[in-house]
Parts: sequence; C-alpha cells; structure tokens
Amino acid sequence: MTIHIGAAPGDIAETVLLPGDPYRAKWAAETFLDTPKLVNNVRGMLGFTGTWRGHPVTFQGSGMGMPSLSIYVNELIRDYGAQTLIRIGSAGAMQPHVNLRDVILAISASTVSTPSASIFKDLNYAPTADWSLLHAAFTAATALGTTTHVGQIFSSDTFYDERPDLTEQLTRHGVLAVEMEAAELYTLAARYGRRALAVLTISDHLITHEALPSSQREQSFGEMVEIALEAAFA
Repeated sequence: MTIHIGAAPGDIAETVLLPGDPYRAKWAAETFLDTPKLVNNVRGMLGFTGTWRGHPVTFQGSGMGMPSLSIYVNELIRDYGAQTLIRIGSAGAMQPHVNLRDVILAISASTVSTPSASIFKDLNYAPTADWSLLHAAFTAATALGTTTHVGQIFSSDTFYDERPDLTEQLTRHGVLAVEMEAAELYTLAARYGRRALAVLTISDHLITHEALPSSQREQSFGEMVEIALEAAFA
C-alpha cells in the first residue's frame, strides 16, 4: 500500500494499462479481463487486476496531466514492480491527414514542462517509447485494420490552449497530436529501466474542430485497448 494506491502486495500486475479516466479503467477491466478485481479506490482513482488470455493485467486510472500520472507511475514502479506501462487515452489531431478515430503510436513526446524537467536543468531531454512495444503495437493495429499513425506527439501541461503560436509551430514540424501525459510516462520509464508506450485514439481535431460523441469514443477506446494488450504480450 502506498499513499495513493491501496493495493496489497501482489495485487498489481507487471503489465499496467493507464487510462486517465478511472471509470474507463473500470470499463476496460470489465470488458477485456477475466475475473477483474478492484485493487485500488483511493481518492476514486480506480484500479483493477485480472487476466487477459491468461496474462495478469492491471488497469489503473492515472488522472489528468503529467503531475497526476507521475504520482501513479512512480508508485507502480517503485512499490509494485510494474515492468510494462502503456498509456491508453484520447488525443487531439494536429495534422490534416489524421482523422477522428485514428490511432496514434507515439515514438516520442515533446513538452514545455514536466515534473521531471528540473532534473535535466538546461538539457531538453527527448523521451521516447520502447521500441519492442511500438513495433508490436503497429503489428497488432495493422492486423486489426486500424488506421494508425506513428510519430511524435506533444504532451501539454494545459488543457485549454493559450499558445496558438506554439500549436502552429508544432503542426508545422509534423507533430501528430496533443495529449497531456506521455512525456512524463516515457521519462519515468527511462529512469527506472521499464518499457512504456502511448497508444492514443483521436477524439477531436484542432484543425477541423471535429469531435467524437461519447458513444463513439467508447467504441474507439476498445480498439485501442486491444492493440495495447496485444503489444504487451507479443
């Protein structure tokens, strides 16, 4: 048990999938896992452990933003021995060729600031995904027939855009999408020698201003979870 995770020793699997929304963690666990068990409900940040095709898996909500994710990932790794951590979440498209419901596999995640930024001082550290997970996820997405883009994303520390000039430059430099957590996840995985990947579904578009209704978000989320699970145990 830690400050933010009430799970007992052995209750957290070595493979952890991290949706931001704790209720999506509940939905995913009940949809994809055999015998899911609630292992954490501290502060309402739900976590469930069960098995997928015989493999132990934990779905743990991570909250919104890098500071929140940093808390859970640090504790999952240091106190529960998590080895593979895959963010499954939504993102906003930043390129005209990326469409709603497409899946993004993030090679790297640029950011203005993360909870780890002070460690590097004047260095602009470039956090990246684990190659084995990335390759396996692309293979799984291709087999499912999912329209998938592989490239760089932007992890923002704000939800509401106050920097249209930055958005313009990110789009100009080929950044595929924006979300709020992956850069810190990749940094922590590098620090602790763990595997990490962000598998993201496009739920809205910064250029066209399109957005998925909630019913379609859930269907797209399911496909993303399947890709993440296939990648984790490839």
